[in-house]
Amino acid sequence: MRLIIMGPPGAGKGTQSSRIAERYGIPAIATGDIFRANVKEGTPLGQEAQRYMDAGDYVPDSVTNAMVRDRLTQDDAQDGFLLDGYPRTLAQVDELDGMLKDAGAELDAVVVLTVDAEELVTRLVKRAEQDARSDDTEDVIRHRQDVYREQTAPLIDVYAERGLLVTVDGMGAVDDVSARVRSALDDVKP
Repeated sequence: MRLIIMGPPGAGKGTQSSRIAERYGIPAIATGDIFRANVKEGTPLGQEAQRYMDAGDYVPDSVTNAMVRDRLTQDDAQDGFLLDGYPRTLAQVDELDGMLKDAGAELDAVVVLTVDAEELVTRLVKRAEQDARSDDTEDVIRHRQDVYREQTAPLIDVYAERGLLVTVDGMGAVDDVSARVRSALDDVKP
C-alpha cells in the first residue's frame, strides 16, 4: 500500500500512522520526526528546520522534497509506504507525483483525519506539556492551524478529485479512531 495520512496538527496522524504501517508492513515516513531528529543532532538541515518549526511555519519545499525523494528510494519503501506530513502544499503534490511516476508507482489512498479545531488546540497544548516541545505554544499551535487551512487543506480537494480520499472521524478514543481507519482502508484495493 502507498498511502498518505493528512489532517491538521494534533489530529492523531502520528498515532494512527504507526498502527497503519504495522498493519500493512510498510514504513511510516513522518517528515516532522525527521526534522526533529535533525534538530536534536544539530545538523545544518536541523538548524534551518528549527527556525521554521519554532515559528509554526512549514520547512521550505526544496529541503522537504529532497528529503522525501531520498527516503522513498530506500529499500523498505519499495513495496509501499505511509507518508505523514507530506505533501503539505500543491507544489509538493506535483513533486510527489513526479517521484511516483519515476518509480512506476501510484498512491492507493489518502486518509484524512477530521477533528474539531478547539480539540486540536487542547491536544497540542497537552502534548507540549508532556513532551516539552518548543514548537507547541498556544500561539504557534493556532498559527499552525491557520497555515494548515491555507496551504494544506486545498490538497484534500485534489485527492478527492482523483478518487483517493478516505475521510475518517478523528475524534474519540485512539482505538475507536483506529477501528474507523482500518474499516475505511479495508475498502481500498492496493
